Amino acid sequence: MSQPPSYPEGAQPPTPVAPRPIQVQLPAETPSVTYALLGITIVVFLLQMATQYMLVGYDLPAAFGVKSNELIVAGQLWRLFTPMLLHASIIHIGLNMYALFIFGPGLERHYGHGRFLALYLISGFAGNVMSFIFSPANSLGASTAVFGLLGAEAVFLYQNRKLFGRTAQRALLNLVTIAVVNLIIGLQPGIDNWGHIGGLLGGTLFAWFGGPLLGVEGIYPDYVLVDSRPRSQAYLAAIIVGLLFAGLALSIIFMRQ
Repeated sequence: MSQPPSYPEGAQPPTPVAPRPIQVQLPAETPSVTYALLGITIVVFLLQMATQYMLVGYDLPAAFGVKSNELIVAGQLWRLFTPMLLHASIIHIGLNMYALFIFGPGLERHYGHGRFLALYLISGFAGNVMSFIFSPANSLGASTAVFGLLGAEAVFLYQNRKLFGRTAQRALLNLVTIAVVNLIIGLQPGIDNWGHIGGLLGGTLFAWFGGPLLGVEGIYPDYVLVDSRPRSQAYLAAIIVGLLFAGLALSIIFMRQ
């Protein structure tokens, strides 16, 4: 057992110095994937409106892309991806695109373009798989992917909490509150809460095993954030999580045929 240090008579132990925050250069890349997803989703919604009200009299993109359990079992597997590009109303797309605009840029700057796109697609896919397994109703919307971003943001803050300090604690509490409130709202009829849960689960799993682990490098005052997570580990996480939900979907398809 170690002994406390001794000091000369009358001397005072040194006063501990509180750690001081340092300024760190954040990634400055344009979140081009976020903006591309926003643009593509909005264009698809405009096509939905145009085909329904001006061209053919019904929502043509939704007819070919909505999550339909019967058609997925029949072999139209793209319907496990395409619902994240489709929306039912202006309010529906507005809420989802607002959430993507809020969470997307920050995550993309830390994840990088490719890894962020993988996060978005895996989350949306996982949400549609869970909806396919547990909900018989047709569904559409980017909220599956958005809930994945919510989970990934929480994992990012938790795994890098030493770097962000108390800011991470407050932000984590806010994220948990947002997730709980939205899942409670999702209990209302007409909302695909299984899709939300699946997206949250898929995004959280990928972020936990493939998200950025940040550290600080450089010489004062030019500190920069660096990601210590190997790219190979991020790719492996994407493959494993994707195959996990793909396996679940295929097993259900074989059972229902």
